[in-house]
Formats: sequence, C-alpha cells, structure tokens
Amino acid sequence: MSCLIDAEYVFKGMKCVKLETEKYLAVVSPETGGAVLRFYDKANRIEIFRYREDCTAKKINEARVLWGLPTLYLANRFDGGVIKTSDGLYRLPINEKDLGNFLHGWVHNRSHSVEETYADEHKAVVKTCFCHDACDEMYKYFPLDFKISYTFTLSDEKGLEQEICLENKSDKMLPVSICTHTCINAPMTEGGREEAMRLCVPTEKKCELDERCLPTERLLELNDWDNEYKNGTKRPTLQVISNDMYTACMNSLDGKDFYGAVITDTDTGHRILNEVSKEFKFWNMWNDNGDKGYFCPEPMTAMINSPNLSLPREVSGYTEIARGESFVCSQRFFTD
Repeated sequence: MSCLIDAEYVFKGMKCVKLETEKYLAVVSPETGGAVLRFYDKANRIEIFRYREDCTAKKINEARVLWGLPTLYLANRFDGGVIKTSDGLYRLPINEKDLGNFLHGWVHNRSHSVEETYADEHKAVVKTCFCHDACDEMYKYFPLDFKISYTFTLSDEKGLEQEICLENKSDKMLPVSICTHTCINAPMTEGGREEAMRLCVPTEKKCELDERCLPTERLLELNDWDNEYKNGTKRPTLQVISNDMYTACMNSLDGKDFYGAVITDTDTGHRILNEVSKEFKFWNMWNDNGDKGYFCPEPMTAMINSPNLSLPREVSGYTEIARGESFVCSQRFFTD
C-alpha cells in the first residue's frame, strides 16, 4: 500500500493527524502539544506507546506527560524555578510544590500548529510547531521568543522518526534542555505479559540525585541495579523505578553500534527500538511506581537543573543558542 495521511482524523474527539503505512499506524495530536498519542505495529500487534482504548481525551489532558510521546522543552526540574543563563536569570513559578522545583516546561500544554502534511509511496510526514511570544501567559516569567517544531516521518523502512528543532527568536541567549517523556506500553504485545519485558539502556555513569531529585554533581560508578539497564536484564515495571539518571554511551544491536534503548518481550522475541541522536547525552528512567502498565525511558539533551550546575557544559550537557540559531536533535522508534 502507499503511505497515507489524514489531517482531519478525529481521535477520542480531538482533531489529529493519522499517518499510516503497511506496517505501522501513528496518531499525532497538535492540540495536545504535538504529542504522538498512538504508535502501533499492525503486523506484529505491538502497542509501542502507552495507549488504552477506553482512555478519554479528558484523562489525557489531565496528565499529558503520561500518555504517548510528549516532547518537553525546559525538561525536568529546575531548583526553585530558577534558570541562570550566560546573560540572564529567569524565575519560573514552582509547579512541583512538594520538592520546590519548576518541572517540565509548558510547550506540551500548548496547542501546536500544523505546518505541513504530505505522503508518498515511501513515507507520511507531518510537521507541527509552537511559537512562544508575548501572548503566552508564561512570557512574564520567561520573556524569550522562540519556536519549537517537530517533524514526524513514518515509513516501513525506518519506523517513526522525530526531528525536534528549537529556534531562538529573541535577543538573549536561549537555554536548551529537551527530552521526550517516552511512555512505553506494558505489556507491549497483545496478550503479552509485563513480567516478560526487559529494558536495555546504554548507561555509563549514574548521576546522583538528592532528596529533591536534583543532581548532587557526583557521577557514580554503576552498581548491580544500574548494570541491569546496561546488560538488558532490567524489568521495567512491577517494581519501582524513580528517576534513575545516567550519562549515555554507545549500545550495541545485533553486533553493530546502536545509540539508543532496546525493549524486548522475552516471550515472543519482539523488540521496540529507540535510536536517538548524539545530542541526547543522558537517560532518565521512571515508571510511576511500576503498577500503571507503562514506563518511561527518557532521552535528555542535558542533565536535570543543568543551567544552574557548576559542572562544565561538556559534563552537564547544558547549551545555549543565540538569536537566529537553532538546536536540532532527533530520534526514531521501530520494531522487529
């Protein structure tokens, strides 16, 4: 079949964009922050991202970071809501009251525009974007104009590709901290068992966190728990995983270099593969107490609280871009 795209697709009462190939189906929701609300391998009956047939739009909107593939700018936690750049200091409102942090930014809570859609015999493509300016309620805290766009490309050959482009449209330096709060479904196969799932993440050093989930700036050697990620024996649900953050390194896949994570259903041998670009220098793992039927291996461009750390930028991953400059990173998901 030729690849298909439906820019008027209604998903749980929301106007979305459906992309479809012979093997895969994906649903992108501009209304809910440009998130991918469903990614399904039709051939192998694998539900890649967290999905429930009976889940409503209301429930998704109550916690957008917990469904599908939401993308976060100003990702994770900032101590006291403060972001220190080379030429500015910004105080964002505390939205994680119990820990006193600002968490996850706001672009995932904004409606995004559709800039482009098209399909040919090889792929289906949709591009969404959000522009932050003086019209946004957060501008009084973060008066920096920027544009962030996501280009999703679906093909049988490469699966679901996402390119993220952040562009500075202000006269001040723009901090860069991007991640996807990737929600992987558990079990991943229809009729499968959560107990059979295993997660492999290319971890090198553990980033020690304090009681407020902020880095102590100490990088630790891996212990037995940590090495389960590295050797692919980690059970990603049915036990608590809470903000395990690591520096990233190269992984291997079938004897070849692979910069990304691998999720395996040991009963069937089916795998979900998440290959990321080198801009993603960290992984953070979390599973909402392990009893909700999903888990989050999150690739991150920078360490938690990175602009406020004393670590060198080559260690923390923190970067800034000037007016007219762009920061681009990418990833893809596929199955076998």
